[in-house]
Amino acid sequence: MRKKTQVPKETSHKKPLQKPKKSEKSPIQTPTYHFKTYAQKQKEKSSKGIKNAERKEKTTIRLNRFIANAGVCSRREADELIKQGEIKVNGKVVTEMGFQVKPNDVVTYKGKVLKRQKFVYVLLNKPKNCITTTEDENARRTVMDLVKDACNERIYPVGRLDRNTTGLLLLTNDGELARKLSHPSSNIKKVYQITLDKPITEEDFLQLEKGLELEDGFIKPDAVALLEPNVLGMELHSGRNRIVRRMFEHLGYEVTKLDRTMYAGLTKKDLPRGKWRYLTQQEVIRLKFLMKGGK
Repeated sequence: MRKKTQVPKETSHKKPLQKPKKSEKSPIQTPTYHFKTYAQKQKEKSSKGIKNAERKEKTTIRLNRFIANAGVCSRREADELIKQGEIKVNGKVVTEMGFQVKPNDVVTYKGKVLKRQKFVYVLLNKPKNCITTTEDENARRTVMDLVKDACNERIYPVGRLDRNTTGLLLLTNDGELARKLSHPSSNIKKVYQITLDKPITEEDFLQLEKGLELEDGFIKPDAVALLEPNVLGMELHSGRNRIVRRMFEHLGYEVTKLDRTMYAGLTKKDLPRGKWRYLTQQEVIRLKFLMKGGK
């Protein structure tokens, strides 16, 4: 019998495949805003009549705000950290509410030096079925889910839009600007497109123009226009809760669609629903100037 000859197996010179290493989350590159010219103009205006105490205030920052700007937590939560003696300034525990941090002070939390985050300004065209909050205990989709890739910094929504209201929403970690924009006295211009469940009558339209007396006081739109029999455009400065929907409920209509098309001079141009973009430097400067009263 003939012996079977064994054919030698081909030896591979290829290296065995290795599992790819888990890559760490790389820092997201966000725009850098330069406000030197703007700040210089404000400084020149301030120097004309500002008091020494006010000048000093401009160079310092409240400790709770410093902590929040470092991305640790909100200002309210920062107050609790301060009360509990968790925060040190220049190596000493500070529990004083309203403590002012100077430019050269070193603030630490759990042994880690805190640094103010760079400011980030994100404009979102919010879709329906999305909650305006930083987190939701029922695991519903939030606006933060939509901008999670925008930055590594801790940003917050400025104001809020109802779950089924669409349109422009600003998110930022610039607490001072956010507070001023959200304050009722800011009189920020907002424009809405409103779709009703039925055509509005001429009588109700005229009543809307004159203003309505609601349970929480009188409200009058700055401008209102009829786009279609059941579609209106409205300019409003009020920031009261659900104010647009309540105005039409008062007249016996249901708002089936509500879209904020303009906010503080910002528009939805080239910004599809559910998408976001960074504000330009000029837009940020315009917002800051607007909050100064344009003077």
